[in-house]
Amino acid sequence: MHITILGGGGFLGRKLAERLARDGAVGGHPVASLTLFDLAVPPALPAPFPVRCLGGDVTSAAALAEAIPPETNAVVHLAAVVSAAAEADLDLGLKVNVQGTLAVLNACRALPKPPRVIFTSSVASFGGGQHANLADEARQVPGNSYGAQKAIGELLLQDATRRGLMDAISIRLPTVVVRPGRPNKAASSFFSGILREPLLGLETECPVGDDFRVWVCSPRRAVEWFLQMLVMDTLPLGYDRGVNPPGLCVTVGEMLAALEAVGGPAARALVKRVPDPAVEAIVAGWPASFTAERARQLGFSPHESLEQVVRAFVADDLAATKAERGL
Repeated sequence: MHITILGGGGFLGRKLAERLARDGAVGGHPVASLTLFDLAVPPALPAPFPVRCLGGDVTSAAALAEAIPPETNAVVHLAAVVSAAAEADLDLGLKVNVQGTLAVLNACRALPKPPRVIFTSSVASFGGGQHANLADEARQVPGNSYGAQKAIGELLLQDATRRGLMDAISIRLPTVVVRPGRPNKAASSFFSGILREPLLGLETECPVGDDFRVWVCSPRRAVEWFLQMLVMDTLPLGYDRGVNPPGLCVTVGEMLAALEAVGGPAARALVKRVPDPAVEAIVAGWPASFTAERARQLGFSPHESLEQVVRAFVADDLAATKAERGL
């Protein structure tokens, strides 16, 4: 397989690339080459196959033609402007999240053989709020620009699949915790922050109460889902190419309890309550739970426990995050 990861310099793109390099194959299909593409050139990746690391604008036809060469079998489209940033700067969100996805579509339709395209959509493409438990048939009615842009991307790729231009799957990722590295501009960044920062020995702010509910997944589980989507049979999807994967519905209080179970009471004490109505207004509109029955029937792997998620961060990313941040 010849695979391109757009957004290959981000943490999920990097984790997927590292897993591909470690395994050398996906579902019994050897990886022949890998291209990592991002706004800045991603770091080199040792692998048993050729890896190209390219920098460029995801809206540039020339840059995408280089990143998605004729031999490409699969494209993982992770490149995006995140939630709060897309809400604060509508033009930037439209450029990257809509025009960028349209540019990816056009690059893929130029290939000699329609590729598998995995598009990272989001739970933010739905409304419903704290008391929602959405079925697979629920309509996407986003209450924020980021969610609207992701829903637009889904429809573009769904229609391209109907026309035989690609074989797309759109995964509506839950909020991913625990993200390594530094806080980002996502409205949901604090969900990782209240776990990551205390484990680094740092104070952090939580803008919502203990009873606030959120739909989450771990980096490990997200990577497993990507690997499954690279090789899964898409015929059962029909025209509906959107999938709500089986995440976890948890409260902030449960997250803090998992933090304490792993890091002790001193870690939990580093989380300070500082209300932020602007952030809460964005994340409170996202659905807090999904039935995810279709994903389970399609064979998407089930989620680990919340405490296991926190322990996985300690095992996989804590040391690297400390080194990156000079701690």
